[in-house]
Amino acid sequence: MPNPTAAILVIGDEILSGRTRDANMHYLANELTHRGIALKEVRVVSDDRDAIVAAVNALRTTYDNVFTSGGIGPTHDDITADCIAAAFGVGIDVRDDARAILEKRYSELGHEMNEARLRMARIPDGAALIDNPVSGAPGFSIGNVHVMAGVPQIFQAMVASVLPKLTGGAPLLSQSIRINRAEGEIAGPLSKLASDFPDLSIGSYPFIKDGAYGVNIVIRGAEGAQVDAAVTRLCTEFAEFIG
Repeated sequence: MPNPTAAILVIGDEILSGRTRDANMHYLANELTHRGIALKEVRVVSDDRDAIVAAVNALRTTYDNVFTSGGIGPTHDDITADCIAAAFGVGIDVRDDARAILEKRYSELGHEMNEARLRMARIPDGAALIDNPVSGAPGFSIGNVHVMAGVPQIFQAMVASVLPKLTGGAPLLSQSIRINRAEGEIAGPLSKLASDFPDLSIGSYPFIKDGAYGVNIVIRGAEGAQVDAAVTRLCTEFAEFIG
């Protein structure tokens, strides 16, 4: 049985402008691999309602899980929660349990619970809250969509809350081999290897070092014996060029 699938939707003009470098995709990709959930697509959209709604609907009907990052804060451009509600065709309003979490958090900090902060308690109807031990403001899950903050530390804490609740598969194992030959010189044998091991993912990543061409081959799969067999064959064929 194939592993469950996932997509990541990164939301925010600051990502597309180059002002902020996204770290959440890299982090979540690794966590999904350990959980046995196959990441199939990463999409980045601006803070545009129609674009977010369209992306959410496209991804949630294609993959088993969708994770979003960004746009659930207290400012005017944090529109993700409203867009998720629109995508699912449900209402959205301040929810008592989310409000209670925020009120407790800001009371402990000695901060006022103002209208801007109250926006973070607006949750689509039918959603389940995602715990946020870092700043208090919850994310939420609705259907197969998990909506989380863009701040990496908060995002990671929310991932730790969500992943144990999801159905995973066999964790993917990975081995990497460096071959000091140009990619074109090993393409034939590599293609044959991929054909002989159809259950494995075999990636070829070329590099140039000190003017010489080389390739890092990454072999991934759920069955350790298959991964080992493919690595052994590759190492045998290119023994004199492995370094």
